[in-house]
Amino acid sequence: MKTFFFRLSLSQQFMLLSFPILLAGTLFIGRWIGQQVEDSVVHRVGGVTALYVDSFIAPHAQALARSDDLPDSDREALTGLLKDTPLGKRIAGLKIWRPDGTVVYSNEPDQIGKRFELEDGLVAALHGEISSEISERNETSTHGQPLPRVIETYTPIRADRQGKIIAAAEFYQHPEEVDREAGAAQRQSWMTFAATMLTIYLALFAVVRRGSETIVRQQRDLSEKVAQLTALNAQNSLLHQRVKRAAERATALNENFLQRLSADLHDGPGQDLGFALMQLKTVDGSCPSAADGKCAAGNLEPVRVAVQSALTDLRAISADLQLPDIRHLSLPELAARSVRDYETKTASKVQLDCTVRDVPASMRVKITLCRVLQESLANVYRHAQGKNARVRVTGDDETLVIEVKDEGPGFQPGNSRRHGRLGLAGMRERVEVAGGTFTIQSAAGQGTTVRATLPLQTNEEELHV
Repeated sequence: MKTFFFRLSLSQQFMLLSFPILLAGTLFIGRWIGQQVEDSVVHRVGGVTALYVDSFIAPHAQALARSDDLPDSDREALTGLLKDTPLGKRIAGLKIWRPDGTVVYSNEPDQIGKRFELEDGLVAALHGEISSEISERNETSTHGQPLPRVIETYTPIRADRQGKIIAAAEFYQHPEEVDREAGAAQRQSWMTFAATMLTIYLALFAVVRRGSETIVRQQRDLSEKVAQLTALNAQNSLLHQRVKRAAERATALNENFLQRLSADLHDGPGQDLGFALMQLKTVDGSCPSAADGKCAAGNLEPVRVAVQSALTDLRAISADLQLPDIRHLSLPELAARSVRDYETKTASKVQLDCTVRDVPASMRVKITLCRVLQESLANVYRHAQGKNARVRVTGDDETLVIEVKDEGPGFQPGNSRRHGRLGLAGMRERVEVAGGTFTIQSAAGQGTTVRATLPLQTNEEELHV
């Protein structure tokens, strides 16, 4: 039921919730208004009848101002007033009470002379007030209510020219007139109130429905936009994965290309230069210097030195192009090996601080780590003469941070391209292709700090590229 309710529109929910509340409110307020109307009619009818009593009954009760009982002549006159007269048709029963609760007159003779406990209405009349109410009883009361349902009215009787209350009159009226007038007033008030509440309900429903339709339309538009964004996000994720795989393949292909280039340089020009160098050494040993110029070994020495220098450079280039097999090495082992190779080649010392844990990393991250350390330390050696080189490799399960510092002369990072420092641009491009960030902090006379931050990829596809 709860799920069904929340599937409805706001206007339908408003109808289901507000209608019972408005109906209950209408019934309650209508009943209360009807009761107020009935009470008002009862008091009006009671007041009108009290005027008849005061005009016709009070003159025959003046003897109570001088004695405790009524003379027979007054009783007979009162009885005559209740027979075949307009007052008698209105009144179903009449009693006259003394202040002590004794009945001195009643249209039922057996009640005369009896004394009863004073009721609230009688007490109010003896204090000068007129009290009227609908009285409903299942059986005849002890002091003689003639009908199960009547209008019971108490009114004071005053002494002539004194205003003193000498007795109280209790009379009963048939309720038909009250029921007729009260029913008409209740129906009119109910119809007026119901029409008002219905108008308010319809007006509120119109406002809520318009707002509900606006919300439904906006929700539909929002759902469509969310669906579009979800589809675009899925496409972007797919494209991102493709770009990552392409970058992985490009890195691997680049390393394979460098390895093949290194092998080609070593096996091709390197072998030829080595053979030429051997021949020059043979000629140098077998052809002594001669003044006649027929065999001048000294003239071959510059050639031998040039060939030797070219072979040395070619071997160095070939060694730099090709990385060792790093597939099965951990990140701490790679950092230590890169620093060790640099120290071996340059006879320099590097302070290494490696606190990164042995976590799985993709080949792209491993290659980038080696290349960043290789290029950064080469720059330290070329531009800072290897002065106080420090390498710090840290990270957690998701990020790898590489820092290379020196205390060299420093430079303005913005002028690196202008000065031909393409190695920095290559490092930046390599790091950013791997999804990381690359920063350089340097100033004249303050050394240089190279920092690279790489995300550690741990999915199986990247680990085995």
